[in-house]
Amino acid sequence: MRTSRAKTRPEKRTARPTKARPIKARPTKAWPIKAKRQNLSPPPDPYLAIAPDVKLGQGVKLARFINLYGCEVGDHSKIGAFVEIQKNARVGRNCKISSHSFICEGVTIEDGVFIGHGVTFINDTYPRATNADGSLQSEADWQVEPTRVKQGASVGSGSTILANLTIGENAMVGAGSVVTRDVPAHAVVAGNPARILRFSNALPMPGSRRERPPQAAREAASE
Repeated sequence: MRTSRAKTRPEKRTARPTKARPIKARPTKAWPIKAKRQNLSPPPDPYLAIAPDVKLGQGVKLARFINLYGCEVGDHSKIGAFVEIQKNARVGRNCKISSHSFICEGVTIEDGVFIGHGVTFINDTYPRATNADGSLQSEADWQVEPTRVKQGASVGSGSTILANLTIGENAMVGAGSVVTRDVPAHAVVAGNPARILRFSNALPMPGSRRERPPQAAREAASE
């Protein structure tokens, strides 16, 4: 015979009290509040070689792969890729310096100037690597010859600008020119050496003085 077994209910197990683990806050990459209030800029671009002594105006646009040291660039100017601007050179406001151009020491570029691609400035008429005794020349062995490009002028791509000369207001230098002497204001020059082709009738930039050079100056420049 089968005997019936009484069904027993399982005993209830009481849950053991567990200790709550403290939640550790993960470190975030956010800038500290103090830094945000100071409007600190992000880390510098490794492809921009800009020395600490460079003076940049407001709204300046810089492309990558440039080399600037000891120079000054005015407000809202644009510097293209592979441009080098040496110490004691100055670029004014609202200028456009296209890629692969070289602006050496002693060059002053006034406001509103256009510099095309691959333009080269020179600051030594008779450059030498060594002295008469064969020693390597230093900065004390030669003198910088200044060059000035006045307001509103344009220099075409591939041009070479020799030392110790001035390109006048609103003048136009054709592409591939070699400028060996002063260019009058509003003149259009081209060639090697660059010669005056005509005088531009384009409107001057706001704030510039529109003065056509006198007949004597035009005749002297054409000689």
